[in-house]
Amino acid sequence: MSIITIILIIIIALLAGMEGVLDEFQFHQPLVACTLIGLVTGHLSEGIILGGSLQMIALGWANVGAAVAPDAALASVASAIIMVLALQDGSVDSSTAITTSIAVAIPLSVAGLFLTMICRTIAIPMVHFMDVAAEKGSFRTIEMWQILAIVLQGVRIAIPAAALCVVPAVVVTGALNQMPDWLSGGMAVGGGMVAAVGYAMVINMMSSKETWPFFAIGFVLAAIGQLTLIALGVIGVALALIYLGLKENSGTHGGGSGGTGDPLGDILNDY
Repeated sequence: MSIITIILIIIIALLAGMEGVLDEFQFHQPLVACTLIGLVTGHLSEGIILGGSLQMIALGWANVGAAVAPDAALASVASAIIMVLALQDGSVDSSTAITTSIAVAIPLSVAGLFLTMICRTIAIPMVHFMDVAAEKGSFRTIEMWQILAIVLQGVRIAIPAAALCVVPAVVVTGALNQMPDWLSGGMAVGGGMVAAVGYAMVINMMSSKETWPFFAIGFVLAAIGQLTLIALGVIGVALALIYLGLKENSGTHGGGSGGTGDPLGDILNDY
């Protein structure tokens, strides 16, 4: 890679890392990040294909409660760089390079959680510095620490991206393949436990006699393998619209008497 290409990749990685927190221009999404890296490296079509494939995986990645989703920014940037290095090496065709990049994206996204944890730990004293600046009324200092904290999130992606640009792809993939089973298995178990704790916290905040039926329905629908994420989303929207319709009607049902806030209970009590 040329120096200019490496600089452009680092800029894209920096923006992707910052957008992982800001969520404004979506540079961290696989479809955007992989496409941009493919554009600056001269492999636009391969970048779009890789980004589209990873985007379908990342659709299910979301922060829920205390559970932090896999790092889509690192997975997108790193897998795109590995794909470009493989294509430039010429030892594999585009299909193989894309397939290999998709395979390494998942462990890279999990590894990105450790970088996120480090950055958020470093950001803790920054919050205290901003508290001191707020007591003094120094708004410029508060803004400076906020910018530094956001840039720190970008640096956590830019540094691995710069390292990958100078390291052969064979070395990276070989290191990932040599990861012992106890380490990869432990990371998978730990990630699953964190997600379960996050969902449990959300359930504790939202639990009521109105929401438990939808919780049970969700478990039943999730067990049906033929239902895709789009189908589950449509069912969820339909149930929400039905519930809102019942809630609006519960206030006027039965001679205009006020509802209790439980539309299903109000309707059943009238009978």
